[in-house]
Amino acid sequence: MRKICVVTGTRAEYGLLKPLLNKIKADDKLQLQLVVTGMHLSPEFGLTYKQIEEDGFTIDEKVEMLLSSDTSVGVAKAMGLATISFADSFNRLKSDIVVILGDRFEMLAVAQTALIMQIPIAHIHGGEVTLGAYDDAIRHSITKMANWHFVSSNQHQRRVIQLGEQPSSVFNVGALGIENIKDLPLLTKQQIYKQLRIKEECPTFLVTYHPETTTENTMLGLKALCNGLRKYQNYNIVITKANADNGGREINKQLENYALTQDNVHFFDSLGQLNYLSLLQYVTAVIGNSSSGLIEAPYFNIPTVNIGERQLGRECPKSVIHCKLNEQSIEQAIKDALSYNDGYEYIFGEGDTSKQILTILKEEKLPTVKEFYDL
Repeated sequence: MRKICVVTGTRAEYGLLKPLLNKIKADDKLQLQLVVTGMHLSPEFGLTYKQIEEDGFTIDEKVEMLLSSDTSVGVAKAMGLATISFADSFNRLKSDIVVILGDRFEMLAVAQTALIMQIPIAHIHGGEVTLGAYDDAIRHSITKMANWHFVSSNQHQRRVIQLGEQPSSVFNVGALGIENIKDLPLLTKQQIYKQLRIKEECPTFLVTYHPETTTENTMLGLKALCNGLRKYQNYNIVITKANADNGGREINKQLENYALTQDNVHFFDSLGQLNYLSLLQYVTAVIGNSSSGLIEAPYFNIPTVNIGERQLGRECPKSVIHCKLNEQSIEQAIKDALSYNDGYEYIFGEGDTSKQILTILKEEKLPTVKEFYDL
């Protein structure tokens, strides 16, 4: 049996990976090895590894690596700790393939460890561009260390090949998030609003605001966002925590304080995939700078207000309204979202991504030597 090691470090990432995890677990030709790290193991971010266990998965390794600091020094040291710890974990697991999704700093540590230990890497969501975060460089770095590439669009496929990867190793399988929309039995409006204790009769904004790790404007943008949202006192404003990138803790502190002063603002450590998507289908708009606003929201016919540069350069449908990190621009973008009626585009696949990935993981020959592909 091929031993497929899947690594997850955040709630959002796990939610995307869950359909693939279920298929690997159920396949009699594959052995799932699940490694949990990062925010999953942090009380500050809700100890979300417990949800993974409640979903019926066995966690083979828990890799502690987050420090209490989210400065650039703290994040760099956390990556070093992760590299040391994953070396021990991979030595014990003897995996045949390591599966990595995305572009977070935890995954760079995972990739470089697997590379040195000669474990083939399957990378999901390569070829994308996000100029407002150092994730952009991390994503392309993982591409150069990976052997198989599961991308979400034709444009991303071309970009990975442009980075020197063999065309035969780059598979356009769509986005995993679309599969959850298609297959997950979502809660009704009454169920999800009751569970979150928000007013069913009020319209709702779903807000997630992460740090911009390549600029110094994150906190200015946060202040402008909060000021803009104050004008919508008759809306439910549901905010989920920022991630553990540089400055994430300060954002969460400010957002929590903001929620305490506003009766209509509800702040959550994590909604989890089921609650997040269940709520998403009923909101008026998604606001912030999370990739879910660009990928999943359009499939629910929901407009997105994308703030600042964190997602700058990422391919997205026309229902995503971009704005700058200032109050006037944010206010206008929210107004544009509320009046949006220009249709929706579905550019990230048909919702069968995990099935395609599973077939390749199971049937393709294990990669050996990588050769650079010259255009």
